[in-house]
Amino acid sequence: MSLRLIQVRAADGQRTVAAVGDDGVARKVKGFSSTYALAQAALKSGATLAATVAANIADERLDLQELQASKRLLAPIDHSDPAHLYLTGTGLTHLGSAEGRDKMHKAAAGGTLTDSMRMFNMGLEGGKPAAGQVGVQPEWFYKGDGSSVVGTGEALPSPDFALDGSEEPEIAGIYLIDAAGNPRRLGFCLANEFSDHITERGNYLWLAHSKLRHAALGAELLVGDLPADVRGMSRVIRDGKTLWEKPFLTGESNMSHTIANLEHHHFKYGLFRRPGDVHVHFYGTATLSFSEGIQTREGDVFEIEAPPFSLPLRNPLKRSESPTVGVKAL
Repeated sequence: MSLRLIQVRAADGQRTVAAVGDDGVARKVKGFSSTYALAQAALKSGATLAATVAANIADERLDLQELQASKRLLAPIDHSDPAHLYLTGTGLTHLGSAEGRDKMHKAAAGGTLTDSMRMFNMGLEGGKPAAGQVGVQPEWFYKGDGSSVVGTGEALPSPDFALDGSEEPEIAGIYLIDAAGNPRRLGFCLANEFSDHITERGNYLWLAHSKLRHAALGAELLVGDLPADVRGMSRVIRDGKTLWEKPFLTGESNMSHTIANLEHHHFKYGLFRRPGDVHVHFYGTATLSFSEGIQTREGDVFEIEAPPFSLPLRNPLKRSESPTVGVKAL
């Protein structure tokens, strides 16, 4: 049986948490206005997250379809202080994920083997270490903090200086650092790790710039293990019609790294083990519309869906103005 948690904004503006089971029914979790508070309560009691939900489940049911239609589904995790939520990720982690990146970087490399392909090959050889061993470290990037998170139905803003704004359909792990500084995985969610691929294509050293964008998180937090083989569909919809769609594969069966190896190389840094902080870590993808010549424009809608998540992640692309920033000496 799978357990998925959602955060909901009620009609009166109050927030609540609900649990969704295999029957597709959402039931309110009593006494909690956020996934964060629920997870902290589980840590304090020493119970699992699933057990804490079971102990506080209510009879009150919520209509998932109505919540989705009224845009009252929030991102599945947030923090009262957005600066204490980290958005980070890894790339070149999936079988086939190097192809698109290699195409982008090959011209700059003069036709030689690119750094992207070298790193991908390193993952193939050492990304799934034996038990007790540490595997090769993946590509890693910083994406932003809690202010860069949008939920399903919200617009994904692309700054006016961006050269591109395109989807990256993937799974993200959600973590809370406990009082002793230990990372505790709360679960997984669908994600759109939205990026600027034209900037990245210009020079792979601009990858850091290309990743400093908002990201969308699906409404459901899957508690427990992620299936080894996750098969979903990614779409770009323009003017109500599907412009592009393609299946995407994720889960460890389709990855060149284990999730544990990705987690190790993120949380080995003490900076990322500060008690009370939340981490959303993107595991990567092998499917990009940009790699197939799609150029997005304002108003396009990104749609990502994949079992075991029952709700799709949908977000329209919106161009946003960036203020001119001048530095003054103090």
